[in-house]
Amino acid sequence: MPFRLTPTFRDVLARADRPLAGMWVCSGSPLVAEICAGAGLDWLLIDMEHSPNGIESVLAQLQAAAAAPVTTMVRVPTADPVVIKQVLDLGAQNLLVPMVSSAAEAEAIVRAVHYPPRGIRGVGSALARSARWNRVDDYLADAEQHVSLVVQIETVAGVDAAAAIAAVDGVDGVFVGPSDLAASMGLLGQQTHPDVVAAVRRVFTEARSAGAPVGVNAFDPALARDYADAGADFLLVGADVALLARGSEALATAWVPEADRTTRSGY
Repeated sequence: MPFRLTPTFRDVLARADRPLAGMWVCSGSPLVAEICAGAGLDWLLIDMEHSPNGIESVLAQLQAAAAAPVTTMVRVPTADPVVIKQVLDLGAQNLLVPMVSSAAEAEAIVRAVHYPPRGIRGVGSALARSARWNRVDDYLADAEQHVSLVVQIETVAGVDAAAAIAAVDGVDGVFVGPSDLAASMGLLGQQTHPDVVAAVRRVFTEARSAGAPVGVNAFDPALARDYADAGADFLLVGADVALLARGSEALATAWVPEADRTTRSGY
C-alpha cells in the first residue's frame, strides 16, 4: 500500500503567516513526547545533543508524536554522516545540526543528508522506516522532497559567516543557539546580554538577506516576543524537562516549608 509522508518543516515554514512556536523534548520519554505533541504547538525538537537520547529512544518518540498534528525535528549530536544517515533512516524528516560555523561545514552536512549523486547518504531505504520499507513511492528519487535541514549557528565564527551559511543550497533554515553563542563571546550563561542579543539579531539579518528562514531558542517570554518582532520565523520557547523542573519546584514551594526543602540529605 502506498504511504504518504508528512510535509517537511521547510514546507510548513513556507506557508506560515506567523512565527512558529515549538519546544524541546529532552526527557527521552515517548510518553512525554506524546503529551507534548498533542499540546497544540507548531513543532517539537527531539534533542540528541544534550539529552539521554539514542537511536532507539528517538525512534519511539517519533512514533509517539506521529499521531498528533505537529511537525517534529531531531537535533543530531554531531555532523557525523553516519549519525545523520541513521537518524534519517529512522524516519526523521527534519534535522537540526549543531555547531555550524562555516559554509564549508554546511555544504558537508548537505551532502550527508542527500543520496548520490548530490550527496553521500547511504542507501538502505528498503530496510528503514524513512521509506516505510519501500511503501513510499519513488522514495529514492524524491527523498530530498521529504527531508529538510536546519543548521545551528552558535559561535562567533558562525555569526561572521551567517550569510554564507544561509546561502548554501540545501540549507532550509538557520537556527541560533544563544547559550553556546554567549559562551563563544566570553559571556558564559548570559544569553540575554545585550551583546549576545545583538549577535542573534545580526544572524537574523544576514540569514534573511540570503533568503533563509531563521529561528532562535528563547525561554524568556519577553525576549522571545522581541525576537519574533525582529523577524524570527520559528522559535523554541520551552522544554519538557524545564517545565517539569519549574512546575515541581512550584509545588514544593507551595507545600513544603523552605527549611525542610533546603536541609534534605544529599542537597
